[in-house]
Amino acid sequence: MKKFVIASVGKNAGKTSLIVGLAKGLKRPFGYLKPFGDRLVYREKKLWDYDADLIMNVFGMRKDPEDLTIGFEHAKLRYMYDGEGRKKRLREMVSQAQGEILFVEGTEHLRYGVSLGLDPISVAKDIGAELVLVISGNEDVLMDDAIFGKEYVTSRGATFKGVILNKVQNPEEFKEFYVGKIEAQDIPVLGIIPYEKELTFLTVNYLARRLLAKVITGESALNRVVKNILVGAMTLNALFQTSLFQKEEKLVITSGDREDMILAAIESNTVAVVITNHILPSSNIISKAYERNIPLLLVPQDTYQTVTEIDHIESLLTREDHHKIDLIEQVVQRNVNVNAFMGV
Repeated sequence: MKKFVIASVGKNAGKTSLIVGLAKGLKRPFGYLKPFGDRLVYREKKLWDYDADLIMNVFGMRKDPEDLTIGFEHAKLRYMYDGEGRKKRLREMVSQAQGEILFVEGTEHLRYGVSLGLDPISVAKDIGAELVLVISGNEDVLMDDAIFGKEYVTSRGATFKGVILNKVQNPEEFKEFYVGKIEAQDIPVLGIIPYEKELTFLTVNYLARRLLAKVITGESALNRVVKNILVGAMTLNALFQTSLFQKEEKLVITSGDREDMILAAIESNTVAVVITNHILPSSNIISKAYERNIPLLLVPQDTYQTVTEIDHIESLLTREDHHKIDLIEQVVQRNVNVNAFMGV
């Protein structure tokens, strides 16, 4: 079994998406572990790591959370395991994994979990895996993180496989001016994945869940994708003059007492309306939204708080994002040297 630890220098580099894309494209039996969970969710009366739960659902794998993740909290893990106990549990999980390939997803960054021996480098050393760094950011950040990451990983004695550069804005330019400099540092570049704006879009359903919104109408249209966001805090005349109002697949956020704004949104190409301040519009407005199958999402926060909350929502992949999953597979297969990754 080939074992890979997929790690990153910083948060939200795209580790889980890379694993999805590789596993889809390789079409070989594989196993998956996330030893130290860092995104806690509660599903089916059990505690899961979000990424582990996603992988299990996307690939139809049946596993218990305990088979994929040792734990979530530093204090609890220190109480449950000493150093040797943690290593023993980790190796048991690896021995129980099935498939030709084992993907082990690292924590949110290289140092997270180091006090427990559950950081990506310690895990890679303990299970004899090769470590792959996923890096994202602008050109200078990519250069800095690639060099730092390689030096840090090798200085601690782990087997460094190479880097995959993700969300690169100008991949051709990057290849021309930067890849040679990275490879000159004896850093294998296994892939350069371009930035895909479509992967940053959220569905109405995802927003509704994250906002804890009450769905008033349009439950069958919650799978619509939000590509533009318009804050309805202006006059109606100003609204009609803004170019954003004319754009398709927009989400409108406005207070429930702005019925003129809500009605205008319903009658335009709007995927959903977030109604703030917990003010329910009149029944005729609700009826119009129902007739047009426009989701109305009711939240207690004011408009500013709602916009701020949406702005901080991570664009995480979900099991329902079939189009995104297909796109990730295509992008990874086009831009990652799978043969070099697999060592063939």
